[in-house]
Amino acid sequence: MTTVEIKGWALVIAMLTGSAYGQSSDGNTPRPQPDEFAELERQVQAGTTWNLKKLQAETFRQEALVFPADKTPVDIVWRRTRALAEHLRGMVNAPGLSEETRALEALGIAVEGQRNGKPTTQEQRRLFDEIAALRRKIAFKNPLLDFDAIVFLKHNMQARGEAHMVDQFLGFNGEKAGGVYVLHDTFGLKPSVESLLAVSRVSNGRLAGRLLENAGSFISLALDYDAKTILFAFTETGMEGGPQTRNPAVRNSRQIKPFDFKGYKSWDPKENCWTPETTYHVFRANVDGSGLTQLTDGPWNDYDPCFLPNGRIVFVSERNGGHTRCSARPLLCARLHSMAADGSDLVQLSWHDTSEWQPSVDHFGMIAYTRWDYVDRDPDCTQQMWTCYPDGRNPRSYHGNYPAARGAGPYMELCIRAIPGSTRYLAVAPPHHGQQYGTLILIDPEQPDDRRMSQVKRVTPEVAFPESETPWYSNEVFGTPWPLSEDFYLCVYSMADCRHGIYLADSFGNKELLYHDPEIGCLAPIPLKARPCPPVLPSGTAQARTDSQPGTDLALGTVLIADIYASEQPWPKGVKIKELRVVNVFPKDNPYLDKPNIGIGTESLARGVLGTAPVEEDGSAYFRMPTGASVYFQALDANGLAVQSMRSATYLHPGETLSCVGCHESKNSALRTGAGVPLALRRPPSTLRPEPAGSYPLTFPRLVQPVLDAKCVKCHEVSPKAPGLHGNRFVANGWSEAFKNLQPLAWATLDSQRNARGWLISIPGQEGARASKLYKHLSQPHHELVLTKEELRRITLWLDCGSNFYGAYHEEGAQARGEIVKPKLGTPAWVNFESLVR
Repeated sequence: MTTVEIKGWALVIAMLTGSAYGQSSDGNTPRPQPDEFAELERQVQAGTTWNLKKLQAETFRQEALVFPADKTPVDIVWRRTRALAEHLRGMVNAPGLSEETRALEALGIAVEGQRNGKPTTQEQRRLFDEIAALRRKIAFKNPLLDFDAIVFLKHNMQARGEAHMVDQFLGFNGEKAGGVYVLHDTFGLKPSVESLLAVSRVSNGRLAGRLLENAGSFISLALDYDAKTILFAFTETGMEGGPQTRNPAVRNSRQIKPFDFKGYKSWDPKENCWTPETTYHVFRANVDGSGLTQLTDGPWNDYDPCFLPNGRIVFVSERNGGHTRCSARPLLCARLHSMAADGSDLVQLSWHDTSEWQPSVDHFGMIAYTRWDYVDRDPDCTQQMWTCYPDGRNPRSYHGNYPAARGAGPYMELCIRAIPGSTRYLAVAPPHHGQQYGTLILIDPEQPDDRRMSQVKRVTPEVAFPESETPWYSNEVFGTPWPLSEDFYLCVYSMADCRHGIYLADSFGNKELLYHDPEIGCLAPIPLKARPCPPVLPSGTAQARTDSQPGTDLALGTVLIADIYASEQPWPKGVKIKELRVVNVFPKDNPYLDKPNIGIGTESLARGVLGTAPVEEDGSAYFRMPTGASVYFQALDANGLAVQSMRSATYLHPGETLSCVGCHESKNSALRTGAGVPLALRRPPSTLRPEPAGSYPLTFPRLVQPVLDAKCVKCHEVSPKAPGLHGNRFVANGWSEAFKNLQPLAWATLDSQRNARGWLISIPGQEGARASKLYKHLSQPHHELVLTKEELRRITLWLDCGSNFYGAYHEEGAQARGEIVKPKLGTPAWVNFESLVR
């Protein structure tokens, strides 16, 4: 361990008092720092263009806004300091502020004098400096600051060209710089920084005997509840020299070349850049730097570790494969996993098909995390807060997953943490195309979700939602907030230079610099003190070694839906739901956008239908379903047509029973009292009934073409105006002539029409076959065409599932010829593929 005293701390304090100097990493060389006065001056000028009425309704504390009455930065710092002092005086264990109050009142006379005069900029800055210095003294008397040390990382933002939320978590994009540090005497006169890993060597594994500090990139810091152990992710990284910059103008213009993917010779990550040396792995150490242990390894990125109350560790990992669907380069998806404290007994918690990030544990013992959730809908604006049990059960979105419109709220929410003494959560709203920095928000799941901002409050309203309200790569200002209460937070912050420093921020708009290294950014500040451990929730799965249940059927779990009619949206009048269709989503196994073009929908998912379960008269359903597979549900009417589709995904773990109230029911709803036992529970769980051949995997050549061959091709051949419906003639995308010609009559949510509302949420009665031109066409007399019930079911099933052509992302020619091709990823883990093929 090494300690560096920060000399001349008064210079660091001056960052917010107008002198604009801080200290470099060696503690000696003054370097330029952001200027709060200039930033507030800019906000005063920009405030005339703000929609103040909207911001007032959406901001947590009004003091954080800039009002027309704020003519200078002095006006703003004055009233925000007064708000801070008043709030502290009303807190439990309130500090004595009599001296500060008198000083504040005296400064108020000068503030009033400037309002009535014409002060020069120099005079304004002088008064601003005096108020800011007093504000710092007041802020550091906060009774919540009952710790004197902060553990944090040194970590630079990604500087490579391409920028997507996934890119920053690819180890080869990291920079060989940084480490794990402790800031001592944080609120005192002589703060000092200690490197925890300067002399600590890895005790095991591939890196045994190695030093990590400045030997790679560090990300994802976690502290155990007893404050004795830390977790972090480290990579040896692939960035060796070459062009690097923290200049946002250069970084955002993508002038720095992306990682060389060896000419894309292979899309197998192991044959490209994913190696044990270039990917992140999880490490554990004691808070004094001793006991440095590597917990994970392999040719995939493992990161975002978090201690669970039961002693296990949850983290996210790419080890189960799958690429993002919207890129043109390898971007592997990472999902929730857990392991024992020593890195053994690793299990998969999530089978979602895209990425998940930054799990934390809330006051109820649940995992709160971010999921990128899009099944047949908008790919950019659905990355909000989710929760699940520590064993991965029951993934639910209680907030914002179905926005009313693009830009109705943040595109993304990261670093979600429960606030002490509150039911709210603190988070950062970053861009989707960018990194984990943005603007701070509060999330209140107890409020009704209006699909806009009813559950979200802006904490830092001066920073607009990145990408949602601003261009890509902009407003990456705040990051990794740690709540002390609803009003006070540790976080990292940078106005412009991309080297984020550590700050104490509050909801009134004040920020106090605690530490800044001009040579490298800071990340993930955490108070180095013990905190209450959330409750240990009993496991409901048979996955982990300690939870194994002898005799458990690993292949199948059970699902209960109490009342499918319990919905936030009205069902079409007179419609009765008779079946529930279970659709298996297959993760994308290559990084090409729409290659192959799975169907007519943009970024369409390959999928297969596992079968259907009956829905009882009271709307209940109870059935067995394969475990270890991402699925979504469709509610079918008496004619087998989808009335509503889930547009999200869920899954079962071995030994799990999943229960839902209804279909897109209110997030806080419960079973109706007095309704009695659902009818479906009065019998054993149903076995899924197979759909017609060609539905698993679902391909047009196997599912629909047999109907066309039997009933349509010959008639269309003799009619000169009829489109050809041959299945053995192929056109662009490898599609058949029949598929191409039926495309204008088919249906998909993400087609060229992009209906604004239907693109984001399933609207009962406006889905699939019901909304297609083809079904309306076939529902009326069409020459002498008579389709059997099964033949019509084949066509409506195809339409309901997005009008796909392929059922896998490879061997397109074989699929087009009607051959069965097994998807590389996503089929149920414990079930033989041949037993599912239909």
